[in-house]
Amino acid sequence: MKINFPTYLTLFRVVLIPLFVIAFYLPFKYSPELATFIFFIAGLTDWFDGYLARKWNQTTHLGAFLDPVADKVLVAVALVCVVEYYHTWWITIPAGIMISREIIISALREWMAEIGERANVAVSWLGKVKTTAQMLALGGLLWRFNFAMEIAAFIALYIASILTIWSMLQYLKASKNSLIK
Repeated sequence: MKINFPTYLTLFRVVLIPLFVIAFYLPFKYSPELATFIFFIAGLTDWFDGYLARKWNQTTHLGAFLDPVADKVLVAVALVCVVEYYHTWWITIPAGIMISREIIISALREWMAEIGERANVAVSWLGKVKTTAQMLALGGLLWRFNFAMEIAAFIALYIASILTIWSMLQYLKASKNSLIK
């Protein structure tokens, strides 16, 4: 199988994950900015690879598999770094909610695909809004430019947490009939 440009972008995002972690822990003044920049570039590749794959009609099975995996690993790793940095329950709880939701919905999608009902748990607009709030929160919590940015990021983190729970409940409701047969 030939790997196309959108898939290379996804693979690039996977390569950026350990570089992001290294940048996050580098012992110099600008490591928060560098880690945030790498996280931002990874986020852009997430948007760009899907857009290009659809626009150029280059969707592949490998790309369809790798893209959500790369997204979830990037976000989970960023959440773990933020939790470790802040080391407080009011950051850990929303991070735990977000990571748990991703595991639950991934398992649900896999199971629904297995029984031929994957369309019932397709990505929704609410999931996209949740992801946007999550990425903005993580960007602010990684950069930590000033106190106002951190407060805005904390607010975005809790908005993302609420949207995380809401979207998870929507997915579970959509699959209710298949789950309780």
